[in-house]
Amino acid sequence: MKIPFLDLRRMEESLKSRLKSRFSEVLEAGIFSGGKEVETLEGAISDFLQSNYSIACTNGTDALELALRALGIGPGDEVIVPAMTWVSTAEAVVLVGAKPVFWDTDQYGLLRTDWEKAVTPKTKAVIPVHLYGKMVDMNSLMAKAKQHHLFLIEDAAQAFGAFKDEKAAGTWGDVGCLSFYPTKNLGSLGEAGMCLAQDAQISVKIRLLLNHGQPIRDQHELVGRNSRIDTVQAAFLNVMLEDFEQNQSRRKAIAMSYLEAFQNISEMILPEGILAKDHNAHLFVIQTRQRDKLKKFLAEKGIGTAIHYPTILPDMKPYLSVGDFPNARNLANQGLSLPLNPYLREEEVGEIIKMVHSFFKA
Repeated sequence: MKIPFLDLRRMEESLKSRLKSRFSEVLEAGIFSGGKEVETLEGAISDFLQSNYSIACTNGTDALELALRALGIGPGDEVIVPAMTWVSTAEAVVLVGAKPVFWDTDQYGLLRTDWEKAVTPKTKAVIPVHLYGKMVDMNSLMAKAKQHHLFLIEDAAQAFGAFKDEKAAGTWGDVGCLSFYPTKNLGSLGEAGMCLAQDAQISVKIRLLLNHGQPIRDQHELVGRNSRIDTVQAAFLNVMLEDFEQNQSRRKAIAMSYLEAFQNISEMILPEGILAKDHNAHLFVIQTRQRDKLKKFLAEKGIGTAIHYPTILPDMKPYLSVGDFPNARNLANQGLSLPLNPYLREEEVGEIIKMVHSFFKA
């Protein structure tokens, strides 16, 4: 049995049919930048997440850069970033001319609660990352950010649909940044992202920045860039959103099966709180000192896995930074993502569980 980590070709035929139909509608309308589909998407996301403003853009990395620029962060400024995250979190900080200051995470990859020790007179913002779909304790983090007069940018690229105290990931800080990369829980069929804002002025600034600094065509008020979402990707996302909650239920059911099956394996650390509302079950990341052997064993049995992420940011050539970061390093060395997506079949989940047990019994 071959079980891929994720195979997007497995979409249901009914979904493929709806996507093809929507593409035909966009083709017939002849509007490929902006238009009704983009407006519909922004409105639907605002309603679903209860965000005052939802501004679609080209991708999650651009969303982070737009957020930083809209908040006036640039050369000479410092931004606190977790040591364990996808590279975009630090990349965007460098792209605006600021300096990422790395801080360790907790055991599960979330920014460690003592991050304020990294604050200096140059610190202007902190970027918590809701890694693997699990939300950071935003009540505590917001209080500390306010105390130090820092902007708060949420990297919610992996956490669409996670809620804490009825408040969605990405709607707590000054700006929340989403990614709709195809592998995400809500994914497009290409590149797409979004900024969430609760303040009207910040929203206006982001919209100017992503459209060459122009409120209307040929009127340029500041130096911007082209970060507009493609109309066709907005259209696809409008279709995908229809199935989101159903797909989430499937993800949670698979996660529950894993938790029940693996709870007595002492050599394995399981993800924390993955069935709770503040976790969207984007990834099921287990930790074991035998990570590399387990990955090889499962591959030999035809089971795909992934490592998110094998190298912490402070160890990467463009972001080299001195520090121990013990929790982030442990996660980089021991974390392994098991298949978790709505396209998995019941017998495949059973086979994954069987093979993991087989490895640890051996």
